[in-house]
Amino acid sequence: MTILDEILKQKELEVQELKAIYSGGHEAEPLKKRPSLYDQFMDSGNMNVIAEVKRASPSKGMINQDVDPVAQAKAYATAGAGAISVLTDRTFFKGSMADLSAVAQAVDVPLLCKDFMIDEVQIDAAKEHGASIILLIAAALPESRLKELYNYARSQQLDVLFEVHNEEEAETALRVGANIVGINNRNLKTFEVDLGVTERVASLLQQTDRLLISESGMKVKEDIERVRAAGAKGILVGETLMRSGDIQQTMNQFRIPFTKVAK
Repeated sequence: MTILDEILKQKELEVQELKAIYSGGHEAEPLKKRPSLYDQFMDSGNMNVIAEVKRASPSKGMINQDVDPVAQAKAYATAGAGAISVLTDRTFFKGSMADLSAVAQAVDVPLLCKDFMIDEVQIDAAKEHGASIILLIAAALPESRLKELYNYARSQQLDVLFEVHNEEEAETALRVGANIVGINNRNLKTFEVDLGVTERVASLLQQTDRLLISESGMKVKEDIERVRAAGAKGILVGETLMRSGDIQQTMNQFRIPFTKVAK
């Protein structure tokens, strides 16, 4: 059983718990109106950073156990993060919906609920706790179910970061109609990281109206330049920022300008 299999098995249990106790309604309004991730990133002249609040991960273990999510998120926003991602998975990433809710009240940028979504009730909960973006992972569900959840999230006025790991999943993203595609350089079955994934997969998604986000493995400026050249307009960064001794300096290195085409 892979790590992804273990996580999804746990999510099935959590969904049953949510359905038993969840009192939220489908018409719940987000805590505050946030800018569109898609519009903001597509219109930007610099590489956009989705900065992640992340205590731990299955591949790295404990990253920053004592982090104050609100202080971390405020530091990200001040440093120029275009959006903030909050890990809400309890079992494997040591996050919580309480983290998301607290961050939602503290910052105004687009906010991603980073979890393994397999059911509409999780989307309802994410929205009620302040998220403006949810994550769908192509490797986690059949295409028909991905399409249902994608359409449901969009009907709730949420942006969807549709995450793919290979060319086959990129084709799924195209059929689902995803306008924001995250290319994860980390193999969710082995947890190995390879920036070449973005280079290979981005070539299939190069329409001008699709926002590409490169996820995982961003450590130095050269990494950012590499995925920028492949067509990414945004990056999702967790561990590097969580371990950074100077968030502003790290963010400045990552927010490189896009090359302007001469007229």
